Amino acid sequence: MNRSTTCLQPFVDRLMTRSVLTEEEEQAILALPTQEVVLRSRQDYLHIGQKTSYACLVIEGMIGRFGQTSDGTRQITAFHVPGDMADLLSIVRPLGIGGLNALCETVILRVPHSALRAVAARYPAIAEAFWRDCMLDAAILMEWVVNVGRRNAQTRIAHIFCEMSIRSGRDREALQAYAFPITQEQLGDAASLTGVHVNRTLKALRDVVTLTNGMVHIHDWVKLTRIGDFDSTYLVGDTFAERQKPLWAAA
Repeated sequence: MNRSTTCLQPFVDRLMTRSVLTEEEEQAILALPTQEVVLRSRQDYLHIGQKTSYACLVIEGMIGRFGQTSDGTRQITAFHVPGDMADLLSIVRPLGIGGLNALCETVILRVPHSALRAVAARYPAIAEAFWRDCMLDAAILMEWVVNVGRRNAQTRIAHIFCEMSIRSGRDREALQAYAFPITQEQLGDAASLTGVHVNRTLKALRDVVTLTNGMVHIHDWVKLTRIGDFDSTYLVGDTFAERQKPLWAAA
């Protein structure tokens, strides 16, 4: 198995948590052409409004999607971890909706839109899997809007730690320790808090969760979910049984 195939496997695994794919369909995704790109920490990969002919798959590190005001102030609107196709939606809207920034040293695979469109056209189940994946990103974004708009500082940060625990563990809830290689400043940009406020909030949460040297350590999952007003339904979604019948066969 070559490196490209190996690196595409986490993306296939992510798709298959919500969609059913045959072995042939899995292999079709694994055979997609890719180009590896290494990004330095804090490097912008895609600018707002920039036209692109590739989608970006994270294989190491972490990508932040951001929007910004006219004076350049940024708001992080999503974190993308290894296995995430950070801008899969760019297949149908190639002008960047938000920008992409490497939050730490990051390795991505560029996957041509033309190849993604071709495999989706050939395999309707893959097209549906892509659709479901974009739906997950939309669900996460909606939850983040509620987080920064209606929750206090401790709840915002606790909620982010809960979400990233599940996303880092994929199928394992309450992952007790996971890599989260971001700074307090970047966490503030995601939670709409100043660096000082983030520092104060992390100290208040230290008996429940700590962020140290790029690692999150959860000491009390139940209490963390309670503080974070966290319900994982938006991440878990439908059951496997509900995924047995493809949408195009519903009629």
